[in-house]
Amino acid sequence: MKQVLMVASVISMIESFNRDNIRTLQDMGYEVHVATNYKWGSMYSDEKLERVKQSLESEGVTLFQIDFHRDIKKMNNHIRAYQQLKRVMTLHTYTFIHCHSPIGGVVGRLVARQTNTPCMYTAHGFHFFKGSPSLNWMLYYPVERTLARLTDTIVTINEEDYSRAQTFKTSHTYRIPGIGVDTKRIEQVKINRPQKRRSFGVEAEADFVLLSVGELNENKNHETIIRAISSLHDPTIRYWIAGTGDGRERLEQVIQELGLEDRVRLLGFRDDVFEIMKAADCFVFPSKREGLGMAALEAMAAGLPIITSNIHGINDYSVDGVTGFKCAPNDVEGFARAIQTMRFDFDLSRQMGLRNTESAKAYDIERSHAEMKNIYDTFTERRPS
Repeated sequence: MKQVLMVASVISMIESFNRDNIRTLQDMGYEVHVATNYKWGSMYSDEKLERVKQSLESEGVTLFQIDFHRDIKKMNNHIRAYQQLKRVMTLHTYTFIHCHSPIGGVVGRLVARQTNTPCMYTAHGFHFFKGSPSLNWMLYYPVERTLARLTDTIVTINEEDYSRAQTFKTSHTYRIPGIGVDTKRIEQVKINRPQKRRSFGVEAEADFVLLSVGELNENKNHETIIRAISSLHDPTIRYWIAGTGDGRERLEQVIQELGLEDRVRLLGFRDDVFEIMKAADCFVFPSKREGLGMAALEAMAAGLPIITSNIHGINDYSVDGVTGFKCAPNDVEGFARAIQTMRFDFDLSRQMGLRNTESAKAYDIERSHAEMKNIYDTFTERRPS
């Protein structure tokens, strides 16, 4: 049977972004192998890591542990990962390798060149983009530009990265609408809204609930929204943040310092995110960098207006004054004004939410799957050398 190797730094990249790609490849007649770090580096709990591994194995996926490290400065780890991956790829004859994540993409493509294996790379958001720190351009841009020469096909998920990748010396470049939003599933979610809100301590329907979904880290930038809420001095504005991460302690400290314990709630990991979206009034997404930002697109599909930062992949779908409002990532005053407008202009926020439900369909999961299937078909038909 033909074999394909999928490579990523951490297992969460496989679970969150590639399960459907794996099934697509299996439907095409490939045996899929996955090389990633199953032991650490992911925000998953040990229990979830084990569940994901068992699920992959039950679907016929062969797993290889590679000691990837996400820190670009850990050269000894990268060398060890290179050696481990080279052993795997020397023992198997892969039709092609599909790489993901910055470190997985670097190591995977270098080994692919050494083993003469056709290579595809999906960029889930370049770290260099308009407005990104100059250090990112110095570190990541030369690497990506150089490695593009070793890549047969680059797949991007936003317009800025697609335009940038087209300037690289690679054979083929594509853009897909991310991993896709399951708009039909979101549409079918029904809740008892007052009851759901009460479960999070919101008794009054008149209270205005903001929601963010994402890892608790500096990039997701939740602190900016917390400070914006504090500046408004409006006790009817509530903020829910669903997600886990090593930034939780910092956020708890800020919430306590600003006296917002009764208005800002860190919900932790949730498996009912779509229900929570249906209970909220507005979605806020102040990230400093996003390849695309599926959480915001899912919120749009759930009928929420969005307030976002004005950067990178978010700009593909966030239109100021149409889908909601946009601000510079650290513009506390700008976010506060946007929140206040949403809070008091019900007709405007409702119209934006209804419009967003339709706009999100451009990123529907079926479209994404079809485009990725076509890329795989085209890639294998060319049989790059």
